[in-house]
Amino acid sequence: MFTKIKTTYREYPNAFKVLTLATFIDMLGSFLLYPFYALYVTEHFGVGMTQVGFLFSIFSAGNIFGGILGGALADKYGRRAMVLIGLVVSGTGSIFLGLVNDLRVFYILAGFLGLVGNFGGPARQAMVADLLPKEKQAEGFGILRVSFNLSATIGPILGGFLATKSYMLLFIADAVSSLITAVIVYMVIPETKPQKQDDKPEETVMKTIIGYKHVLKDWVFVLFLSVSAITVLVYMQMNSTLSVFLRDVHGFPAQSFGFLLSMNALMVVLFQFWITRKISKYAPMKIMAFGTLFLMIGFGMYGFISEPYLFFIAMAIITIGEMIVFPTGQSAAASFAPEDKRGRYMAVYGFQWMIPNLFGVLAAGLIMDSIGPNWVWYLAGILSLFSMIGFWLIHGVTKERLSKEKKPKKGELLEFSVPSIE
Repeated sequence: MFTKIKTTYREYPNAFKVLTLATFIDMLGSFLLYPFYALYVTEHFGVGMTQVGFLFSIFSAGNIFGGILGGALADKYGRRAMVLIGLVVSGTGSIFLGLVNDLRVFYILAGFLGLVGNFGGPARQAMVADLLPKEKQAEGFGILRVSFNLSATIGPILGGFLATKSYMLLFIADAVSSLITAVIVYMVIPETKPQKQDDKPEETVMKTIIGYKHVLKDWVFVLFLSVSAITVLVYMQMNSTLSVFLRDVHGFPAQSFGFLLSMNALMVVLFQFWITRKISKYAPMKIMAFGTLFLMIGFGMYGFISEPYLFFIAMAIITIGEMIVFPTGQSAAASFAPEDKRGRYMAVYGFQWMIPNLFGVLAAGLIMDSIGPNWVWYLAGILSLFSMIGFWLIHGVTKERLSKEKKPKKGELLEFSVPSIE
């Protein structure tokens, strides 16, 4: 087993290994803080969940515009610079958030951090596509998900301990993790942006931003994002609506819900890489349709079950689905993108998460209050079915474009080189 792990480890360039470590450190700080954001805001400012929801909407709106700018600038100036800017700004900004005593100033600062702090998001995803050959990209994104979920397993435990001492320690810890990550990126990871072809003129910043119209004209890519956004709209209920539903309808305590989420994260840590390697050879849209089937079953179950042990079974089914769907989706998005527009494609890909975050929790709350709590999960199953059918139909128009093997033109030899990062 250890020989296999060692062999697998050697398959990836050093820069990708360091990027994975940096992601773990950065997200560890995020998971120290974010699970306690609502508690801090309500306690520190003496407000209710409406103000907290407004805060998250501001932050999500900032993320959308920050991703747009960051993706364009990553294609113009390089991935490394955008990642560094995002890390430094979000790190120092966390300290200021912990010092602010005026809610209006807190809102403004949160919007700014959502904007500039997300500059590095599309760049980081573009780095994975830059560093790895196409046949390794799904595995690469899967490895990053393992790193992400390992942070999600450890972070809240450490954050809970620090929160009992002082909320300010959470902001400091988040800042320290971001700044440590920035130092690692600056010292170790080289620029990965593909070299500009000599026959192509240099783009201005404005022309780079305007270049988003080429992404949005890619109707197949936009269709793929639209179907993916439906899946995200369902999946995001796991970290928002589900806890309230289980508490209010079934008397499921918050501590038990914490174990439910920990099981989810631990499953990803243990099985993500193995699952991604097994499915990476198949057509991505078919695989995403297959994975969405698990999401449909898992989320739909919550509308019919009431025994606590079944809550854990439903979560395990959901986790299998997310391990199949989301790394495959990231790899597919990178495969859609031309090299010189990869940052912008990954930025637009991020919309499938950001836009549902603007209204998804609010819509679920309205359904729970006006129609009935179980209807959230009935509709989640129905939407997942639509998404599953959508992925299957999209396969017909993407199978050649997303082929893992590049077909050479007539009279041309196929040549492929892996970036050397030694």
